[in-house]
Amino acid sequence: MTNSDLPTSTDLPSSQQLMKSTMIAMAAASALLVTVVLPAEYGIDPTGIGGVLGLTAMGEIKTQLVQEAAADRGEVAAPAQTASIPSAQSGTGEWRDTMTVTLGPRLSTEIKLSMLEGQAASYAWSAEGGGLNYDLHADGPNEQFISYQQARDTLSDEGEFTAAFDGVHGWYWRNPTDAEVTLTLHTRGEYSEIERLF
Repeated sequence: MTNSDLPTSTDLPSSQQLMKSTMIAMAAASALLVTVVLPAEYGIDPTGIGGVLGLTAMGEIKTQLVQEAAADRGEVAAPAQTASIPSAQSGTGEWRDTMTVTLGPRLSTEIKLSMLEGQAASYAWSAEGGGLNYDLHADGPNEQFISYQQARDTLSDEGEFTAAFDGVHGWYWRNPTDAEVTLTLHTRGEYSEIERLF
């Protein structure tokens, strides 16, 4: 085993070089904070890049879920309800699958379709007893995520979507009311499996 020589003062970076490297690192960290972290974690998107990358929707969902959980614990007031988001009309034909779920007050459920990139599915769902908060989204390998559509206090929605990547694509619903709500989902299309996750 041999001892390596200690570096000389000429081999080490100067104070000016260290300061320059530190400033570059701080600028890069600030850029990532504004363009990635704030949209993905808090739904704040000052540059608009988070919306293009689909990160803002993810942050809005996280923030909404945190607010609703806090409201359930009585820590803060529940967020204001908004109107439903219109969607495209679904195709014609018989429904392939129908699922009915009864959600108690403040409870949630998630139903996903296993799909490959480019496959399409049509759907129609309705809520009886009150409006639901929902997010139509997808999860894939390597932490892929996309939110296709979301809304609050919604009684029904129908439409069609195309899988952005291989993975599971579907809906998260939450009953924000103090009453029991019955959800009915109809689906058809190019998916290999439908599953209620919880």
